[in-house]
Amino acid sequence: MKTLQIGNVTLENNLVLGPMAGVTDLPFRLLCKEQGAGLLCMEMVSAKGIYYNNKNTEQLLAIDEREHPVSLQLFGSDPEIMSEMAKKIEERPFDILDINMGCPVSKVVNNGDGSALMKNPVLAGKIIEKTARAIKKPVTVKIRKGFDDAHINAVEMAKVAEASGAAAIAVHGRTREQYYSGRADWDIIRQVKEAVKIPVIGNGDILTPEDAIRMEEQTGCDGFMIARGAQGNPWIFAQILHYFKTGEHLPKPTAEEMVQMMLRHAKMQLAFKGDYTGIREIRKHAAWYTAGYPNAARLRSAINEVESYEQLEELFGRFLTYNEKNG
Repeated sequence: MKTLQIGNVTLENNLVLGPMAGVTDLPFRLLCKEQGAGLLCMEMVSAKGIYYNNKNTEQLLAIDEREHPVSLQLFGSDPEIMSEMAKKIEERPFDILDINMGCPVSKVVNNGDGSALMKNPVLAGKIIEKTARAIKKPVTVKIRKGFDDAHINAVEMAKVAEASGAAAIAVHGRTREQYYSGRADWDIIRQVKEAVKIPVIGNGDILTPEDAIRMEEQTGCDGFMIARGAQGNPWIFAQILHYFKTGEHLPKPTAEEMVQMMLRHAKMQLAFKGDYTGIREIRKHAAWYTAGYPNAARLRSAINEVESYEQLEELFGRFLTYNEKNG
């Protein structure tokens, strides 16, 4: 593994936990940090949400001292508001500020934010430049391959970002139109890498250690952003680090190890978000954790009925007992 320099921030390794709304909250980031992630990206935060003191925004901005280095991601399309809010929150303990220009969700895009900015490189450049000038911390940008197949402009966007003061750029090899379907186009990551001098972080379809190696070979990228590959699998960072170091695979966590991690995650989630919200949010994580384990399919509907930590613990206790008896 390589270290990675982003502005004045040095990452121990070049594995990055990608930002995912509703997933990369503080408890999950801490678990990924324990498994070796070199940089943790927070859930995206609305610059207007900060501007208008939205009550939900404060929890999204929470950072634990064990997380560093951590990247806080802002989204918005008004250069003034983006730069002013970046300055307003700069004293908070994040290390890097990332600007989201890749989110494909309709309610974000319809406001001109996220991947809608792929259609307006001039405005994107103004946002990046104004924000980079407003704060001392490094500013990075996350983009997609393009908005749709008729508008593939990641290379142009990367050049604009570099010229506007971005310290690094992450490229997801899908268009906005694709959302997360189909295969990620890693060749566009290679094209971006060849076009700019700032670090390029490849994103899309890194699910195994071999995927990371193949991406490096095919693109020459400087770092790897792992998002959906980490859902229910915070071990992916340790697995990739171990494989890069030894050429050998770490064994898949046993069902018992998986359950221990999931229950620990649940405790952290409930402590952070309260019992009502925490137990509802852990349900999707629990479904991800169990994917691929024997007899997990019969758990799916039961997970969605769980109303407390005690019920979750009991459910998974029965799951382990059943697996022991039935092999």
